[in-house]
Amino acid sequence: MAETELGVYLRARRERIAPSRTGLPMAGGYRRVPGLRREEVALLAGVSMDYYTRLEQGRERRPSAQVVDALAAALQLDEDARLHLFRLAGLSPRAHVAADGRVDPSLLELVDAWPNNPAIVYNRAYDVLAANAIADALFSGWPHSRNLLRAVFTDPAARTFYRDWPAVARNVVAGFRLGHGAAPHDPRVGQVLTELLDASPEFTELWSRHDARGKSLERKRFLHSDVGPLELTMQTFDVRSSPGQELVVYHAEPSTPSAEALALLGSLAATRRTSG
Repeated sequence: MAETELGVYLRARRERIAPSRTGLPMAGGYRRVPGLRREEVALLAGVSMDYYTRLEQGRERRPSAQVVDALAAALQLDEDARLHLFRLAGLSPRAHVAADGRVDPSLLELVDAWPNNPAIVYNRAYDVLAANAIADALFSGWPHSRNLLRAVFTDPAARTFYRDWPAVARNVVAGFRLGHGAAPHDPRVGQVLTELLDASPEFTELWSRHDARGKSLERKRFLHSDVGPLELTMQTFDVRSSPGQELVVYHAEPSTPSAEALALLGSLAATRRTSG
Protein backbone atom coordinates (compact mmCIF):
# COMPACT_ATOMS: atom_id res chain seq x y z
CA MET A 1 0.00 0.00 0.00
CA ALA A 2 1.24 3.50 -0.84
CA GLU A 3 2.68 5.70 1.86
CA THR A 4 0.45 8.30 3.44
CA GLU A 5 1.30 11.84 4.54
CA LEU A 6 0.59 10.68 8.08
CA GLY A 7 3.01 7.77 7.86
CA VAL A 8 5.79 9.84 6.32
CA TYR A 9 5.38 12.51 9.00
CA LEU A 10 5.43 10.00 11.85
CA ARG A 11 8.63 8.45 10.53
CA ALA A 12 10.27 11.85 10.01
CA ARG A 13 9.43 12.94 13.56
CA ARG A 14 10.51 9.61 15.04
CA GLU A 15 13.91 9.87 13.38
CA ARG A 16 14.45 13.35 14.82
CA ILE A 17 14.20 12.41 18.51
CA ALA A 18 17.31 11.33 20.37
CA PRO A 19 16.54 8.29 22.57
CA SER A 20 18.23 10.07 25.48
CA ARG A 21 15.40 12.64 25.49
CA THR A 22 12.66 10.11 26.17
CA GLY A 23 13.60 8.58 29.51
CA LEU A 24 13.57 5.10 27.99
CA PRO A 25 16.29 2.69 29.11
CA MET A 26 19.10 2.79 26.58
CA ALA A 27 19.48 -0.51 24.81
CA GLY A 28 22.86 -1.38 23.46
CA GLY A 29 23.70 -2.53 19.97
CA TYR A 30 23.60 -0.99 16.54
CA ARG A 31 20.74 1.41 15.76
CA ARG A 32 19.67 1.56 12.12
CA VAL A 33 18.01 4.96 12.59
CA PRO A 34 19.40 8.06 14.31
CA GLY A 35 16.25 8.58 16.37
CA LEU A 36 13.68 6.31 17.97
CA ARG A 37 12.80 2.82 16.83
CA ARG A 38 9.20 2.01 15.99
CA GLU A 39 8.83 -0.17 19.04
CA GLU A 40 10.02 2.69 21.25
CA VAL A 41 7.41 5.09 19.87
CA ALA A 42 4.74 2.43 20.30
CA LEU A 43 5.80 1.88 23.90
CA LEU A 44 5.77 5.59 24.69
CA ALA A 45 2.35 6.05 23.06
CA GLY A 46 0.81 2.95 24.64
CA VAL A 47 -0.07 1.22 21.36
CA SER A 48 1.07 -2.07 19.90
CA MET A 49 4.11 -2.11 17.66
CA ASP A 50 2.04 -3.77 14.93
CA TYR A 51 -0.52 -0.97 15.01
CA TYR A 52 2.13 1.75 14.95
CA THR A 53 3.93 0.02 12.08
CA ARG A 54 0.69 -0.07 10.10
CA LEU A 55 0.28 3.66 10.66
CA GLU A 56 3.75 4.43 9.32
CA GLN A 57 3.33 2.09 6.35
CA GLY A 58 -0.08 3.48 5.38
CA ARG A 59 -1.96 0.28 6.13
CA GLU A 60 -3.84 2.03 8.95
CA ARG A 61 -5.22 5.46 8.04
CA ARG A 62 -7.80 6.36 10.68
CA PRO A 63 -6.29 6.50 14.17
CA SER A 64 -8.48 7.81 16.97
CA ALA A 65 -7.98 11.22 18.51
CA GLN A 66 -6.75 9.49 21.67
CA VAL A 67 -4.07 7.61 19.74
CA VAL A 68 -2.97 10.73 17.84
CA ASP A 69 -2.75 12.68 21.09
CA ALA A 70 -0.60 9.93 22.59
CA LEU A 71 1.65 9.89 19.51
CA ALA A 72 2.04 13.67 19.68
CA ALA A 73 3.19 13.35 23.29
CA ALA A 74 5.53 10.45 22.49
CA LEU A 75 7.09 12.41 19.62
CA GLN A 76 7.37 15.54 21.79
CA LEU A 77 5.49 17.72 19.31
CA ASP A 78 4.83 21.38 20.03
CA GLU A 79 1.37 22.86 19.44
CA ASP A 80 1.89 23.64 15.75
CA ALA A 81 3.35 20.21 15.01
CA ARG A 82 0.55 18.57 17.00
CA LEU A 83 -2.06 20.46 14.96
CA HIS A 84 -0.30 19.33 11.79
CA LEU A 85 -0.40 15.70 12.97
CA PHE A 86 -4.14 15.92 13.70
CA ARG A 87 -4.74 17.37 10.22
CA LEU A 88 -2.80 14.55 8.58
CA ALA A 89 -4.83 12.03 10.58
CA GLY A 90 -8.07 13.56 9.31
CA LEU A 91 -9.07 14.75 12.77
CA SER A 92 -8.84 18.50 12.18
CA PRO A 93 -10.57 20.42 9.38
CA ARG A 94 -8.59 21.33 6.30
CA ALA A 95 -9.29 24.38 4.20
CA HIS A 96 -11.26 23.97 0.98
CA VAL A 97 -10.76 27.56 -0.18
CA ALA A 98 -7.88 28.38 -2.51
CA ALA A 99 -5.30 30.98 -1.49
CA ASP A 100 -7.02 34.34 -1.79
CA GLY A 101 -5.22 37.13 -3.61
CA ARG A 102 -7.52 39.86 -2.31
CA VAL A 103 -6.91 41.85 0.86
CA ASP A 104 -9.78 43.42 2.74
CA PRO A 105 -9.81 47.20 2.10
CA SER A 106 -9.98 47.94 5.84
CA LEU A 107 -6.84 45.86 6.37
CA LEU A 108 -5.09 47.78 3.59
CA GLU A 109 -6.00 51.02 5.38
CA LEU A 110 -4.58 49.66 8.64
CA VAL A 111 -1.31 48.59 7.00
CA ASP A 112 -0.89 52.00 5.37
CA ALA A 113 -1.57 53.68 8.72
CA TRP A 114 1.80 52.44 10.02
CA PRO A 115 4.33 54.63 8.19
CA ASN A 116 7.10 53.72 10.65
CA ASN A 117 6.49 49.97 10.88
CA PRO A 118 7.02 47.68 7.89
CA ALA A 119 3.89 45.58 7.45
CA ILE A 120 3.00 42.93 4.90
CA VAL A 121 0.08 40.58 4.24
CA TYR A 122 0.73 37.21 2.62
CA ASN A 123 -1.22 34.01 1.90
CA ARG A 124 -0.54 30.29 2.39
CA ALA A 125 1.53 30.24 -0.80
CA TYR A 126 3.69 33.02 0.74
CA ASP A 127 2.67 35.49 -1.98
CA VAL A 128 2.95 39.03 -0.61
CA LEU A 129 -0.50 40.48 -1.29
CA ALA A 130 0.02 43.88 0.30
CA ALA A 131 2.84 45.94 1.79
CA ASN A 132 3.08 49.47 3.08
CA ALA A 133 5.66 51.92 1.76
CA ILE A 134 8.26 51.26 4.43
CA ALA A 135 7.93 47.49 3.91
CA ASP A 136 8.49 47.99 0.19
CA ALA A 137 11.58 49.98 1.12
CA LEU A 138 12.77 47.31 3.57
CA PHE A 139 12.55 44.68 0.84
CA SER A 140 14.02 47.10 -1.75
CA GLY A 141 10.91 47.09 -3.91
CA TRP A 142 10.82 43.28 -4.22
CA PRO A 143 13.25 43.21 -7.19
CA HIS A 144 13.37 39.42 -7.42
CA SER A 145 9.89 38.21 -6.45
CA ARG A 146 6.88 39.11 -4.30
CA ASN A 147 6.77 35.50 -3.15
CA LEU A 148 8.69 35.15 0.12
CA LEU A 149 9.82 31.58 -0.59
CA ARG A 150 11.26 32.54 -3.95
CA ALA A 151 12.86 35.61 -2.41
CA VAL A 152 14.59 33.54 0.28
CA PHE A 153 15.70 30.57 -1.83
CA THR A 154 16.22 31.82 -5.39
CA ASP A 155 17.43 35.42 -4.98
CA PRO A 156 21.26 35.43 -4.65
CA ALA A 157 21.06 38.66 -2.63
CA ALA A 158 18.95 36.97 0.07
CA ARG A 159 21.97 35.40 1.78
CA THR A 160 23.38 38.88 2.41
CA PHE A 161 20.09 40.64 3.12
CA TYR A 162 19.06 38.05 5.75
CA ARG A 163 22.02 38.05 8.13
CA ASP A 164 20.83 34.74 9.62
CA TRP A 165 19.83 33.15 6.33
CA PRO A 166 19.95 29.49 7.50
CA ALA A 167 17.52 30.20 10.36
CA VAL A 168 15.24 32.25 8.10
CA ALA A 169 15.24 29.44 5.55
CA ARG A 170 14.30 26.82 8.17
CA ASN A 171 11.52 28.97 9.58
CA VAL A 172 9.95 29.89 6.26
CA VAL A 173 9.84 26.24 5.14
CA ALA A 174 8.34 25.13 8.46
CA GLY A 175 5.66 27.81 8.13
CA PHE A 176 4.92 26.83 4.55
CA ARG A 177 4.64 23.17 5.63
CA LEU A 178 2.04 24.13 8.24
CA GLY A 179 0.03 26.04 5.64
CA HIS A 180 0.35 23.18 3.15
CA GLY A 181 -1.04 20.81 5.77
CA ALA A 182 -4.04 23.10 6.21
CA ALA A 183 -4.77 23.27 2.47
CA PRO A 184 -2.89 20.48 0.63
CA HIS A 185 -5.04 20.77 -2.49
CA ASP A 186 -4.72 24.52 -2.93
CA PRO A 187 -3.46 24.87 -6.53
CA ARG A 188 -1.34 27.95 -5.83
CA VAL A 189 0.33 26.32 -2.82
CA GLY A 190 1.04 23.25 -4.96
CA GLN A 191 2.46 25.38 -7.76
CA VAL A 192 4.88 27.17 -5.44
CA LEU A 193 5.92 23.87 -3.84
CA THR A 194 6.69 22.32 -7.24
CA GLU A 195 8.65 25.37 -8.36
CA LEU A 196 10.79 25.47 -5.21
CA LEU A 197 11.49 21.72 -5.25
CA ASP A 198 12.75 22.11 -8.83
CA ALA A 199 14.68 25.33 -8.23
CA SER A 200 16.38 24.93 -4.84
CA PRO A 201 18.26 21.97 -3.34
CA GLU A 202 18.30 23.81 0.00
CA PHE A 203 14.51 24.08 -0.01
CA THR A 204 14.22 20.41 -0.98
CA GLU A 205 16.45 19.33 1.91
CA LEU A 206 14.53 21.42 4.44
CA TRP A 207 11.17 20.24 3.06
CA SER A 208 12.26 16.64 3.62
CA ARG A 209 12.66 17.36 7.35
CA HIS A 210 8.86 17.76 7.74
CA ASP A 211 9.12 20.60 10.25
CA ALA A 212 5.73 22.30 10.70
CA ARG A 213 5.80 25.49 12.70
CA GLY A 214 3.94 28.79 12.50
CA LYS A 215 5.49 32.19 12.86
CA SER A 216 5.58 33.78 16.29
CA LEU A 217 7.35 36.63 18.03
CA GLU A 218 10.92 36.60 16.77
CA ARG A 219 13.80 38.86 15.86
CA LYS A 220 15.20 39.16 12.38
CA ARG A 221 18.49 40.69 11.36
CA PHE A 222 18.82 42.39 7.98
CA LEU A 223 21.62 44.09 6.09
CA HIS A 224 19.96 46.74 3.96
CA SER A 225 21.77 48.31 1.03
CA ASP A 226 20.57 51.84 1.94
CA VAL A 227 20.54 51.98 5.75
CA GLY A 228 22.85 49.16 6.85
CA PRO A 229 22.20 46.65 9.65
CA LEU A 230 18.70 46.32 11.13
CA GLU A 231 17.47 44.13 13.96
CA LEU A 232 13.67 44.06 14.03
CA THR A 233 11.08 42.27 16.12
CA MET A 234 8.42 40.55 14.04
CA GLN A 235 4.82 40.02 15.17
CA THR A 236 2.51 37.75 13.15
CA PHE A 237 -1.29 37.78 13.22
CA ASP A 238 -3.86 35.54 11.52
CA VAL A 239 -6.31 37.50 9.37
CA ARG A 240 -9.59 36.11 10.65
CA SER A 241 -11.65 37.62 7.82
CA SER A 242 -9.52 35.83 5.20
CA PRO A 243 -8.39 32.39 6.44
CA GLY A 244 -4.91 31.56 5.22
CA GLN A 245 -3.72 35.15 5.18
CA GLU A 246 -1.28 36.48 7.77
CA LEU A 247 -0.27 40.00 8.74
CA VAL A 248 3.35 40.59 9.75
CA VAL A 249 4.46 43.82 11.44
CA TYR A 250 8.07 44.72 12.19
CA HIS A 251 9.37 47.20 14.75
CA ALA A 252 12.71 48.23 16.23
CA GLU A 253 13.55 48.61 19.89
CA PRO A 254 13.43 52.35 20.74
CA SER A 255 16.65 54.34 21.03
CA THR A 256 18.76 51.77 19.22
CA PRO A 257 20.80 51.96 16.01
CA SER A 258 18.11 49.81 14.39
CA ALA A 259 15.44 52.35 15.35
CA GLU A 260 17.53 55.10 13.76
CA ALA A 261 18.06 53.03 10.62
CA LEU A 262 14.35 52.22 10.42
CA ALA A 263 13.47 55.91 10.77
CA LEU A 264 15.88 56.71 7.94
CA LEU A 265 14.30 53.96 5.86
CA GLY A 266 10.87 55.51 6.52
CA SER A 267 12.12 58.90 5.37
CA LEU A 268 13.53 57.37 2.20
CA ALA A 269 10.25 55.57 1.57
CA ALA A 270 8.24 58.77 2.04
CA THR A 271 10.59 60.69 -0.26
CA ARG A 272 10.35 58.07 -2.97
CA ARG A 273 6.56 57.91 -2.69
CA THR A 274 6.33 61.72 -3.00
CA SER A 275 8.70 61.89 -5.95
CA GLY A 276 6.93 58.93 -7.56
